[in-house]
Amino acid sequence: MDEHGSYGQFCPVSMAAEILCTRWTVLVLRELLCGTTRFNDLRRGVPRMSPALLSKRLKELERAGVIVARPGERGVTEYRLSPAGKDLEPIVMGLGFWGQRWVESQLSLKHLDPSLLMWDMRRNLNPQPLPRRRCTIQFLYPELPESRQNWWLVVDGGAVDLCGFDPGFEIDLLVTSSLRSMTAIWMGLSMIRREVDAGNLEFDGDPEIAKAMQQWLGLSKFAGAPRSVA
Repeated sequence: MDEHGSYGQFCPVSMAAEILCTRWTVLVLRELLCGTTRFNDLRRGVPRMSPALLSKRLKELERAGVIVARPGERGVTEYRLSPAGKDLEPIVMGLGFWGQRWVESQLSLKHLDPSLLMWDMRRNLNPQPLPRRRCTIQFLYPELPESRQNWWLVVDGGAVDLCGFDPGFEIDLLVTSSLRSMTAIWMGLSMIRREVDAGNLEFDGDPEIAKAMQQWLGLSKFAGAPRSVA
């Protein structure tokens, strides 16, 4: 690639790579494909990306015709995929399935991030097995710094909110786990029962909610992909 960011080739692969293969771009597209539309929510999906770089990538994708930026409710800009952007779904999902199948799991589990894990859990959580009332589930990761140890998922009327501070509701279930164990469960690399038996996961609260956790947790979209590495 030359100093202006071009490979200087007419091949469609090279032209597509000039748009899609800059740092963070595919992860921004992953968030958009999952239905995220607002800047602050996109930041929660890519927490290690600076706001300035996120803004730059969104402008680049808009210029490339991949996304469309329009005012939403209360004048807040919303970013939505154009037909060209929606056409990227099998490509982005294919990358995820390839990574799940071929990237060694211990390497994957080196990259632990509680904010990203909890954000994805919130997005994929299945409310159906939970009580038909407001339900608050606290996750505690004891090995993390105090400011990042506690997270709350509040499920109410089918909507799921994530809080990094105590929402003040009665806790229906406290889940105490290492971040590594919970990430492995969410990625489909382990099972809840296995982590409980190993002493890596504990429950305190409603036993029915605890018993149904494997059903309501909402695993990664790639969790069911067959693995070709240990």
